[in-house]
Amino acid sequence: MSDKLPAETTDTVLIRLGHKDANNSPRNSSKMVSLTQSLLRHLTAPDLLSQSQLKRLKEHKYSAEGTSLFDAPMQVFWRWLIEQIPKTVAPNTITIAGLALNILGAVILMLFSPTATEPAPSWAYLTAAVTLFIYQALDAVDGKQARRTQTSTPMGELFDHGCDSVSIVFVSIEFSISTQLGEWPELFFVTTVLSILMFYSAHWQTYVSGTLHFGKFDVTESQLTLVAIFSLSAFFGPQIWAYKVLGVELKVVVFMMAVVMALIAFLSYLRVILGGGGKGKDGSTVADTSVIAPALHIGFIILLAVIIKQKSHTGLYENQPCIYLLMFGTVAAKITNKLVVAHMSKSAMDLLDTVFIGPGLLFLNQYFDTPLPEHILLWIAMIYCMADLIRYAILVCQQISVNLGIYCFDITQRRPIQVSARPALK
Repeated sequence: MSDKLPAETTDTVLIRLGHKDANNSPRNSSKMVSLTQSLLRHLTAPDLLSQSQLKRLKEHKYSAEGTSLFDAPMQVFWRWLIEQIPKTVAPNTITIAGLALNILGAVILMLFSPTATEPAPSWAYLTAAVTLFIYQALDAVDGKQARRTQTSTPMGELFDHGCDSVSIVFVSIEFSISTQLGEWPELFFVTTVLSILMFYSAHWQTYVSGTLHFGKFDVTESQLTLVAIFSLSAFFGPQIWAYKVLGVELKVVVFMMAVVMALIAFLSYLRVILGGGGKGKDGSTVADTSVIAPALHIGFIILLAVIIKQKSHTGLYENQPCIYLLMFGTVAAKITNKLVVAHMSKSAMDLLDTVFIGPGLLFLNQYFDTPLPEHILLWIAMIYCMADLIRYAILVCQQISVNLGIYCFDITQRRPIQVSARPALK
């Protein structure tokens, strides 16, 4: 595909779209041409990185600041753990192994409690606690392994954040199942949406400032708190969260505390995003784009999730909350990954994305008065969104691996695989 569409082709497309008339301003025509080019690119070569993006990504340097409360004491355990891992093991292998275990623990809970109201066996909660702890530990030492083996690359940072974007969805669902929050469907919904929003916002402010900021109560503390919650459900049963404190169920108290802490963190992100802390020109993002633009992507996801949930006449969310939230969580995971890529490659984010086809099917089905069974279409949408996320991850990892001359899961060889990059648009 060439960098610029021929004039005749562009005019033809605009005429067909009904936007070619004497009153159109050059500015509006330019916007329509840009939108048309973006749409054609997504249909012909979705998600491919341009050569300029790959070049800037290769030059990217990781930047983070801040230390959380538990980091210092946990360092003792992490330093011991890293010494037990052979130097031939790739850092990304450590990351993906932790994610796989974490997903396994979540899937087990979802099989026993598909609506987050059914009690699961004690061993299922304990499995969730153990697998989350292992994921937390492996996620903490993958970077140490990279530095230890002198294999630190931008690929590792992207892979780490990519796995985290998937993990946050499963972990939030695990929390709701462990506390039987499904008895409060709206709280279950808010819990997962808020978790997704907070993770996205952390990388949104990174896209603006160029630096990932850690608070005193951050990822490590949140994960260890959840390990404790899962363990309590394992030893005392999920009914422990039904006990009332001042007339309010304990699960609701925990939920309210989590919301307050999330809002505090979100406000700190907004101070960076809206407070002129942008690293780009005139306080813009690292890509010299609007600091507000990323709000459109996450806002669109949340809006779709709310509209489809409210418009369903068959209780789509109420009957299958885990699958519903998992589908939208997968959509958010891909968009978050694209935000991380945009930050690392100093490029703008496209609003259009193939992953929106999944929820789009549900939306259109409701628009046409649900000619297809919603519960079946939900499963189709979830499978499609997961397949689209996996396709994107494989494609981007292949491109970056070739560009850096490395393998994703092997640090003993350097053999590129040819993957074409899309041409940069003017």
